[in-house]
Amino acid sequence: MSHLPADTGWLNTGEVRAVFAALEAMRAGGSRFVGGCVRNTLMARAVDDIDIATQLKPDETLKALEAAGIRAIPTGIEHGTVTALVGQVPFEITSLRRDVETDGRRALVAFTEDWAEDAQRRDFRLNAIYAGPDGALYDPTGGGLEDAASGRVIFIGDADERLREDYLRILRFFRFNAWYGAEMDAGGLAACALQKHGLEQIAAERKWKELKKLLGAPDPVSAVEAMATSGVLDQILELANDEAGLHDLRVSEILLKSVPDPMQRLMALLPCDVRTVEQVAAGLKLSNVEKERLLGWAAPALGSPFGLNGRALRRLLYEFGEQAVTDRAMLSGGDGRDIVAACRAWRRPVFPLKGEDLLKAGMTPGPAMGELLGGLEDWWIEGDFTAEKPELLGELERQLKAD
Repeated sequence: MSHLPADTGWLNTGEVRAVFAALEAMRAGGSRFVGGCVRNTLMARAVDDIDIATQLKPDETLKALEAAGIRAIPTGIEHGTVTALVGQVPFEITSLRRDVETDGRRALVAFTEDWAEDAQRRDFRLNAIYAGPDGALYDPTGGGLEDAASGRVIFIGDADERLREDYLRILRFFRFNAWYGAEMDAGGLAACALQKHGLEQIAAERKWKELKKLLGAPDPVSAVEAMATSGVLDQILELANDEAGLHDLRVSEILLKSVPDPMQRLMALLPCDVRTVEQVAAGLKLSNVEKERLLGWAAPALGSPFGLNGRALRRLLYEFGEQAVTDRAMLSGGDGRDIVAACRAWRRPVFPLKGEDLLKAGMTPGPAMGELLGGLEDWWIEGDFTAEKPELLGELERQLKAD
């Protein structure tokens, strides 16, 4: 029998041992690790969280954890999921189950003790590999270990059936290929193309969550190209440009040694247009922060930062902010290394005057005071932010006397 590598560190942490001891006390041999922690360990990738599958029913899981003094949270109890919290470390524990009824968005489940039944309702073979607390590996689908070794993302059983159970799996197919896939499975791709209209049933927030994860992969270009040719990209981002912009951005990322930025990669797929940005933000239900970042990048007044001297670039940074100028530079084509370096080094100066300074100078609160303060800030900006407070107060006095 195959085992996880002997140096698998997370397997023997105190938190893991505590959770398994609690579950084993209720039913010996009834729980195994599953999903990302097993897959990523086999593929020599970082493990972010640990999921456990168990033959215990949800109420038994709660009792086992409570008996061991471990905090238990019924995060998805109707689907058999309980979260165990040991210190600050969460573990998602889910009872073995089979799907009784599905509609493409949600499933009615029944609990089981059969590991093969539980595996058959999962999406990809490499996500249905189980590991015992001793690291022993179990592969009920018969292809998971081979897929993890070769980097193949293959649906369990009939791909069309898996997609009809949950259409979000279409995006998961492309996301897993972006992160793990060595070569895209033709059968899976054809099924995604055939079932793509099912994505209309999926909530916008869920689609954006998957797309954002996909765009965060080290190099998502091939996966996005496959989404485009299959028609899937149009289903979630119908206003998208072709994927050439994403390829150009990847070149810039490599030159600048930038970490993957899903928001910039989304921009690379869109026209730099405010109306388009607003439609995309509404369609995907982006957060206010995400929407404002897209609008900052698309602002018509921003223009291109290329060809600006240091003084003009500093003014642009002050008016539009480091993030918007960086985004525009990364996505405008050409070699933006100098501009992005300048953006990263820039620290926004603080305008030295406040309204109280004008009040002390004898002004009366009102629109005229705000206009004068804004004019003084423009004068300060024109001087490349070099004027300090005494000089600004002198300019204030001069303008008041001129009036």
